[in-house]
Amino acid sequence: MKLTNSVLKKKCSYIKLVITDVDGVLTDGGMYYSNKGDIMKKFHARDGMGVTLLRRQKIPTIIITKEKTKMVKEWSKKMSIDYLYDGIQNKASLLPKILRKYKIQTKNIAFIGDDVNDIELLQKVGLSVTPNDGIDEIKKISDYICKNNGGNAVFRELSDLILSSKKL
Repeated sequence: MKLTNSVLKKKCSYIKLVITDVDGVLTDGGMYYSNKGDIMKKFHARDGMGVTLLRRQKIPTIIITKEKTKMVKEWSKKMSIDYLYDGIQNKASLLPKILRKYKIQTKNIAFIGDDVNDIELLQKVGLSVTPNDGIDEIKKISDYICKNNGGNAVFRELSDLILSSKKL
């Protein structure tokens, strides 16, 4: 759903919290296996800086992911992610808890997701975003489709979009 630049900027100006998925957003969705069976994921350094830039402006970042891996926990800790919800099957079920905890409204939340398990939450937040290679069903309902693919600094792209709307 294509928004005009002025509507997009207005939606961005309301954002007080950002939620992100992991696989297909912070990573390229690939899972790399070593000969010992270890799973590895690659995170983009610019996404980490996006988290930092948001935090400097008092905009927390939350991760909600279906997966439950040590590497996501480690990355979250290193990047000072406000909260990691892992092993979550129904991401939208956390919305009431998040709204209460941060004392905000749905219009104050941006969420970036890329696949079917993100649809319900994307439909409920103030700003819905997907990577350029998100599935077509997600692209149809997203307020903004990133220029970049998942794993290639899409979180930073979203961070920059939000921060530019706040006239810092």
